[in-house]
Amino acid sequence: MMTDNELIRQYLVTQNSEHFSQLYRKYSSKVFGKCISLLREEAAAQDAMQDIFMKIFLNLASFSEKSQFSTWIYSITYNYCIDILRKEKKEKMLFADEPERAERVAEADVTDAFLMEMEVGRLKLILEAVPTSDKLILLMKYQDDMSIREIAETLQKTESAIKMKIKRAKQRAQECYYQLFAERATG
Repeated sequence: MMTDNELIRQYLVTQNSEHFSQLYRKYSSKVFGKCISLLREEAAAQDAMQDIFMKIFLNLASFSEKSQFSTWIYSITYNYCIDILRKEKKEKMLFADEPERAERVAEADVTDAFLMEMEVGRLKLILEAVPTSDKLILLMKYQDDMSIREIAETLQKTESAIKMKIKRAKQRAQECYYQLFAERATG
């Protein structure tokens, strides 16, 4: 079985659609999963997936092999979905009404255990409540098990910027937890 890079090279040389079809079969469910987790609507996710693969197809010759093909696809998927969300203005401001409380939470480091030990139903509610950019960075780190370096490559940011984004996303998730489940919050 050929690697992704070999399939790409073979497709570019021969224009045999079977090579691209293999890449599509390998990655379409992953792209769709990311789209649906971000866009939250099956029809929108399906449309986005098709548009994303059209972009991949049209830009395949520009793939430079500096990163893994999967990272390149993830980056295209992430950026495409974020653009859709920005156009629809679905980003929410979680702390608009409580800035002083947000500052208190921002001062403390949130441990990974806080998120990892949380009950799944509550975690899902929190991920729906935090801004989409926070949800994405947390999913990349904890669900997709991507390293800081992989996330930085995908988002085209520095590793230190990614570490700060993760820290802030965890802080907002913790604050959201306390807002939604105040009866159990012990600080």
